[in-house]
Amino acid sequence: MEELGFPGFDATAWFGLMAPAGTPAPVIDKLHKETVRLLALPDVKGKLESLGVQLVGNTPAEFAALIKTETPHWAKVIKDAGIKLND
Repeated sequence: MEELGFPGFDATAWFGLMAPAGTPAPVIDKLHKETVRLLALPDVKGKLESLGVQLVGNTPAEFAALIKTETPHWAKVIKDAGIKLND
């Protein structure tokens, strides 16, 4: 993107699991533990990495912080670009 005249452009796609608000902490902890365990399995890890996926498996708090940081940035991009939702 920098070569196209967009210095500092950063648009990393990320994916994560979410649960409804109010989900009990033990349930969230179990989901997190099992997700990290599955992502570490050699066949799962190998397949995802062969597709160019960089595995993180961060904590629920770290993922929430990422969302909190990313949301205002992309909200501004959407607003500044005049992007509208098609009904």
